[in-house]
Amino acid sequence: MIRTLEALFVKRIGAHIICGVLCTAGFIHQASAADDAQSIMDKVDQRQRMVANGSLTKSVLSSCKFTMKNKQLACAETPRTKVLESASKQYGEHLKDSRGISILIDPASERGIGMLTYSYDDDNRDTESWLYLSALGKVKRMASGSGEDQEPVSVFGSEFTTEDMENGKTDEYSYEILQEGPFGDRPVWVIESTPKPVRAGKTEYSKLRFWIDKERFVALKAQTFDKQGKVFKQILSKDIEEINGLWIARDVTLINLQTRRLSNMKTEAIAMGVEIDDEFLTQRTLTDFAFREKSLQALRKHFQ
Repeated sequence: MIRTLEALFVKRIGAHIICGVLCTAGFIHQASAADDAQSIMDKVDQRQRMVANGSLTKSVLSSCKFTMKNKQLACAETPRTKVLESASKQYGEHLKDSRGISILIDPASERGIGMLTYSYDDDNRDTESWLYLSALGKVKRMASGSGEDQEPVSVFGSEFTTEDMENGKTDEYSYEILQEGPFGDRPVWVIESTPKPVRAGKTEYSKLRFWIDKERFVALKAQTFDKQGKVFKQILSKDIEEINGLWIARDVTLINLQTRRLSNMKTEAIAMGVEIDDEFLTQRTLTDFAFREKSLQALRKHFQ
């Protein structure tokens, strides 16, 4: 797992938890001159929500501490790898509320550990997350929000957090186009996102930057900045594929420059536009093995 930093920042672009999640998506669409930063990000978010509405994925999540050797980025340890199955669905008039669940199926020692997350299009409601520890047979409510007095919820111990996987929150940010030009072989806008007061107390980021593909409305790269204005995370994507008229990133790498750790989420199988029963996206799926397996067996038939 060795890449030069330059290669990672240029070649690994192709693009919630959460689904995703952090899979960005879009239709092929050439923006008009009237497109401004807000409308561009609204389109990116809309397509993310369309992907997440009735989505089932099987993914490999790997994490390691990294180091720099001869200007190369390398794992300094054997990566910790987990295999998980995830399902998500959007709710509300504009599909801005979301529910998602992920279950670990490998390694065997962690099989059955699950995470359930609800996100709301309501300024007064924080994201809610629950973690099921199969060895203890207990569901633990995770602290919601991610303000100064709370830690963001990590996705199965990786560098991805539930905040990194959210969608439907574009109204909580102000946007500005910083520049336009090529990024690798793709034309992009570089757009800076700043949290509005309603968001500032719920995020660990002071601002974010996105490299948005002008034709596919996909984020090819993202940077997040901490409260002191220092670069916090780099998010790079590749293996962008069109499925059912939507573009998804099947390989996303998050590099945490402060913890010196990186995590990679690779989608091995995906089904989109699937009918997912509301009951499946509840705590019952975390705790009821028979119900979960019966439901998953039916859903897996949609994988491609």
